[in-house]
Amino acid sequence: MMQYGFLTVGLSWLFYNAVAQQPVFEKYKQTIPGSAVQFEMIPVNAGSFLMGSKKAPDEYLHQVSLSAFWMGAREVTHDEFALYLNDENYPENSAVDAISRPSRPYIEVTLGMGKEGGFPANSMKQHGALMYCKWLYEKTGVFYRLPTEAEWEYACKAGTQTAYFFGDDSARLKDYAWYGANSGQKYHQTGLKKPNPWGFYDMLGNVQEWVLDQYIADAYNKRGKVTQDPVVTPRLKHPLVVRGGHYNDPAKSLRGAKRTVSDLVWNRRDPQIPKSKWWNADAPFVGFRLVRPLVQPSGQEVDKFFDTYLNLSNP
Repeated sequence: MMQYGFLTVGLSWLFYNAVAQQPVFEKYKQTIPGSAVQFEMIPVNAGSFLMGSKKAPDEYLHQVSLSAFWMGAREVTHDEFALYLNDENYPENSAVDAISRPSRPYIEVTLGMGKEGGFPANSMKQHGALMYCKWLYEKTGVFYRLPTEAEWEYACKAGTQTAYFFGDDSARLKDYAWYGANSGQKYHQTGLKKPNPWGFYDMLGNVQEWVLDQYIADAYNKRGKVTQDPVVTPRLKHPLVVRGGHYNDPAKSLRGAKRTVSDLVWNRRDPQIPKSKWWNADAPFVGFRLVRPLVQPSGQEVDKFFDTYLNLSNP
C-alpha cells in the first residue's frame, strides 16, 4: 500500500487571528473568484475512530487516526462545476499536463433531474472531479481535493459507531437521505434533509461520492493497530472507491462503513474509442465533495499530488 504524507496538508494562510497571527480553524464560505457562487467548508478536528464494521469482509474494523481537515458541508453542485466547464481560459480535453476542461459528455448527464439551483454535480469520473480541484486551486490559491476513504468515513460517522450516524434503525433514513424508498428515482437539491451531527448534508444518499483510494478488498486487514492518515494511493483508473450510497440504493447500501467499488459498466453507452476519461455516461448517481487539509502543502507537493492522481494507468 502506498501513502503520501502530503495528503494531510493544506492552506493555512487565509484565516488568521489578527493579533496572534495563527490560523483560525473554523467554518467558512469560499467564493469562487469571478462569480457569486459560494460553498461552505466545515472544520473536522484531528482524532481517532474505529473505521469499518463487522458487516462485510472488506470493512475490517481497525483504529485510524486523522489529522485535522475541512470538508464541504454539501456535495459539489452543478452551479460550482459549471464555472469550470464553461471557463474559456482553459482548453478542452488537452493532452498537455495542465489545467483543461472536459469535452462535453456524450449524453445530458442530469437526465432532467435538475441542474442550476443547488443540485449535485454528477456523472464525472474521479479524473474529472480532481481536475475540478486543480482548477479550483489555481482560482483560489487553496489546495482542495477529494477526501480519503478514512476522512470520508470519519466525517460521516461523526463520532458514532452505529450503522448510520443517527443509529441502527433504517426507518429514520427518510429524514436524512434521499434513497430508493423516498427519492422518486432522482437526485435532489443538496441540503434539503437533516445534516449529520457535525453539520454535513447528504453524506448518505443523493449522489455517492468519489474518494481518493484505490479499491483493494483486504486493504484494511493489512494496516497496523493504529494507522495515521491512511490512503491507498491508486495506480490504476479502476477499481476506485465511492462512498455514501445514492438516490436509487436500498438502505443497506447507505451504511457509513459501506465501500462501493467503481464499475466499468457505468460508462457502457459511451461510443468513443477510447472512452471518455472525464465522464461516466451511465452514472448520474456519482458526484463528490471537497476536503481542504489544515496545513498548507508546498507547490512541489501539490504538483506531485495532481501528477500522481491525474496520470493513472488503464486497468
